[in-house]
Amino acid sequence: MPLVQIKGISGYLSLQQKQEIISKVTDAIVSVEGEGLRPVTWVIIEDVASGQWGVGGQAVTTDAIRAMSQASG
Repeated sequence: MPLVQIKGISGYLSLQQKQEIISKVTDAIVSVEGEGLRPVTWVIIEDVASGQWGVGGQAVTTDAIRAMSQASG
């Protein structure tokens, strides 16, 4: 039974975006492992509080992620 765990900064993704990620990740797993595993494919999205995630020795915040997203879009 496949289990995919995704962690992200709390407050960045909407519920709708999380549901879309769950659907698309499930589709990706099923495309490799077979349709029969769809009912037992688990996707868990866990929120990490803003500032409690670090990259390169620096705490990452929701505002910093939003600024990065806007700069690349």
